[in-house]
Amino acid sequence: MTFDDLMLDDKLLNALVSIKFSSPTEIQQATIPFILEGKDVLAGAATGTGKTAAFVLPALQQLIDEPNNSPNPKVLILAPTRELAFQIQHVVTQLAKNMKVNTAIVTGGFSQAKQAIYAQQACDIIIATPGRLLNLVADEVIDLSDIDMVVIDEADRMLDMGQGPDVLALLATIADGFQACLFSATLAGSGVEIFAEELLHDAEIIQLNAANEKSDQVSQTIYFADNKEHKQALLLATIKNEACSSALVFCNKRERAEQVTEWLQSRNISAQVMHGDFDQAVRRDKTRKFRIGQVKVMVATDVAARGLDLTNISHVINYDIPFKGEIYIHRIGRTGRGEQTGAAINLVEHHDLKNLERIEFHLKMKLPVAKIKGLEPKSKKNKAKSKSKKNTDKPRYVAKKDRTKASDV
Repeated sequence: MTFDDLMLDDKLLNALVSIKFSSPTEIQQATIPFILEGKDVLAGAATGTGKTAAFVLPALQQLIDEPNNSPNPKVLILAPTRELAFQIQHVVTQLAKNMKVNTAIVTGGFSQAKQAIYAQQACDIIIATPGRLLNLVADEVIDLSDIDMVVIDEADRMLDMGQGPDVLALLATIADGFQACLFSATLAGSGVEIFAEELLHDAEIIQLNAANEKSDQVSQTIYFADNKEHKQALLLATIKNEACSSALVFCNKRERAEQVTEWLQSRNISAQVMHGDFDQAVRRDKTRKFRIGQVKVMVATDVAARGLDLTNISHVINYDIPFKGEIYIHRIGRTGRGEQTGAAINLVEHHDLKNLERIEFHLKMKLPVAKIKGLEPKSKKNKAKSKSKKNTDKPRYVAKKDRTKASDV
């Protein structure tokens, strides 16, 4: 399939050529026809699969087919974080380069009074985080009564961040009959499907690119570690490997992220930490340094990494194993984006095993175990876990909490 086959306007096709988008990705092929038909869509696709263009292109096509004659926006795009909102705005700007489309972005992190003045200007598309937009709607600064299309991006993260009630409150201010599209990295087990039942009508449901379906793009590997020092040595060896051009290292807590960063810096590794306590200016500076290669390693928490526009990451390293399968999928989705390949490395101590087993249960697969020469684990507990079993498709362990929800996975 080509973009021509999707019956897009020449303005959009020319913009796609100019940014070297040669053919639609799988998620774009699967969703754009339904969205262009005006249907509600619930789509699951990993980060880096082209899902932003999957909803921006039909939104722009709608504005071409039915020009906005109102000062109020016609398209509402909701994102969980301001970084993701700005990332979406960048894609809109690229794809709408041959059109006269006005966009407004409304997020936290800026003066609400100044943003209110900016948001009152006429626009076609409004891109926002739910909390700030709800404040401005409540203050009657923004009127959503003319919205025809609503897109909710990374719906699973919105729910994790407790933004669900704000989203519902916002949509209650819009007249019935609008088209709604929800995009999420995961569907089953994340609460998104239940949330979607309140918003969507006769929706087309599409699930693509689950983590266990990306094996050709992202190699997933476990390195067992005996203790903290062994884990640090495995981390250092992975980063120093010539195949590692850039690495995003995940820790579960801010304090751990700071400690890991300091330790890497003490080993002459160009590393920096990213967590939620940094203001927007610092976050942008750190992101810029990592993107241009001035810093090789970014050590981050999940909260800090949400919405960061980071590309060309060769390795995602889970220094701490996440608590949930959905978080794991979000993490490893940072590498192997588009048509690139990447590596997801999991550093597992004995206390990480339950988290690992929950992830494998969520993925419905066992992750392969490997060793680094000279850094093989000595612990008998880890050796026992790393031995192959008769049925290698079964997870190592099914946690009690997850066993009761097997039908949701």
